Amino acid sequence: MRTDLRIAWDIPATPPGLSGRLQRFMGPGKTRAESAVEVAGLVVCGVLLAGGAWASDARPPWSALQLAVVVLVGLDLVGGVLTNATNAAKRWYHRPAPGTRRARLLFVGAHLGHLAAMGLVVLPGDWHWTLVNAALLLAGAALVEFAPLHLRRPVSMAVLMAAVLVNLFWLDVPAVLGWFAPLFFLKLLVCHLVPEAPLERGDRG
Repeated sequence: MRTDLRIAWDIPATPPGLSGRLQRFMGPGKTRAESAVEVAGLVVCGVLLAGGAWASDARPPWSALQLAVVVLVGLDLVGGVLTNATNAAKRWYHRPAPGTRRARLLFVGAHLGHLAAMGLVVLPGDWHWTLVNAALLLAGAALVEFAPLHLRRPVSMAVLMAAVLVNLFWLDVPAVLGWFAPLFFLKLLVCHLVPEAPLERGDRG
């Protein structure tokens, strides 16, 4: 086993109060390079999403509330994919401490709110879309979380592809919202639930 790798659990202390809670939510010890990639990715992908939606001929006549939900959910998913993919987040959410599995699954479960907002507000009253995606999310999360460690990455990719294909071929979703399922399941089933190997703390820079 290599001894030159600084593995996983060298997590820096966080300050009390709101600042510390935010650091723990995002992942303590995030490097400036990780933050830069997050900001750049959020800006670029946010512009691409907005531009694609604006240029789409199939853009629905959304109300102000529906548009606000789409914008907020889109930003959250793009930012969440990037944040949960960092080593800082991986170290924190997969550290060997009591309650981390529960915390991961609660984080996933909280995103049922995203499905409710999209399915019942943006796709007004579409209970079928909402419930099918909720089932895909919860079943997929259980499969990934309880898979053997060495199988979590391929299991997560399998359930991600299955969820995206179900949305593409069996659920009625406007083309302008075709980004939702790939980003939603990527953020939660792959970026959040799959631990990195090895979990290194990089140089701050």
